[in-house]
Amino acid sequence: MKRRDFIALSAASIALPSLAQAYATDYMPGAVKAALANGDTVFLDFKASWCTTCAAQERVIQSLVSDNPLYAEQVKFFNVDWDQYARADLTKELRIPRRSTLVVLKGNEELGRIVAQTSESAIKDLMDTALAAATSA
Repeated sequence: MKRRDFIALSAASIALPSLAQAYATDYMPGAVKAALANGDTVFLDFKASWCTTCAAQERVIQSLVSDNPLYAEQVKFFNVDWDQYARADLTKELRIPRRSTLVVLKGNEELGRIVAQTSESAIKDLMDTALAAATSA
């Protein structure tokens, strides 16, 4: 392999994880309430960097978003760092029991939730619920 090709491939492999996360925003206090007040459908991913279940869920979500870009275009995705926000108001209000919890919200309503499941079909169903809410009149 030529040195130039090696450098280009190395740079691309470093950039890919950040590109893959481009659909999601890191949670900050007030961000979810603002998105909901704006009429957005919100998909919350409560996760920790050390959680293997969270990593498995993330791979499925990324694959589904890659297969259907409408998810990212129509739904607001937030990554909620469990280590930082486990005791936050949002976590308490939603009664989030643990990391690896996925929740869909629209307005003042919770439309669905998955706790510690990694099956593609379950996550796809939740994402489809979010997409349907986001695209309904």
